[in-house]
Amino acid sequence: MRTDGRKLDELRPVKITTGFTKYAEGSCLIEMGNTIVLCNASVEDKVPPHVLSGGWITAEYSMLPRANRERTKRDIAKLKLAPRSAEIQRLIGRSLRSAVNLQLLGEHTITLDCDVLQGDGGTRTASVTGGFIALALALRKLLERGEIKTMPAFTYVSGVSAGIVNNVPMLDLCYEEDSHAMVDMNCVMTAGGELIEIQGTGEGRPFTVDEEMRLLELCKKGNTALCAIEKKIIGELT
Repeated sequence: MRTDGRKLDELRPVKITTGFTKYAEGSCLIEMGNTIVLCNASVEDKVPPHVLSGGWITAEYSMLPRANRERTKRDIAKLKLAPRSAEIQRLIGRSLRSAVNLQLLGEHTITLDCDVLQGDGGTRTASVTGGFIALALALRKLLERGEIKTMPAFTYVSGVSAGIVNNVPMLDLCYEEDSHAMVDMNCVMTAGGELIEIQGTGEGRPFTVDEEMRLLELCKKGNTALCAIEKKIIGELT
């Protein structure tokens, strides 16, 4: 029995509130169980120097000081970005760029700010899912303004975790499960089940290829459900 009574292949309850903030071109609050992340998409009419043509999508990730059971210091307190935050925001940026034709974006940069208000496991994957929704809403606003002519996003993208706890594979780990996981995996996929990124680690023991495939099956089921939620919220990508 899982700590919250879910089935082994069951997601936590998902709630997504769009338009959560007033000024961002796209925004949503994503809640997966007790994990809550605010995702804002901001549009700038310029691109970084390394972008020679088309647009760019990037992300920033932060966990608020009391998002966890104990207060953590802000990154600014150390005058540098924490390694964990840097790793996660690169993951978010890579994942979202994989779903977008940057040439169709034109000379625009979209920055996704993913701020964890409450953490209970799966904050990076919730940031990918919520970040995509905020991104799609911002892209639709650019279309409505006539600043781009075609929807650059060509597929839905979501992220979910899975792991092996007490030798049992399970989907969408909460913190209590994640903290005891022998194997931990984060997986980002498209709506068609194509892989964008896999992060798998044997934290308590090595794991077999068969176990990896079982975790991927769980992630595919979870991501299929999340992409269906995205499609219901966003509609067709047109």
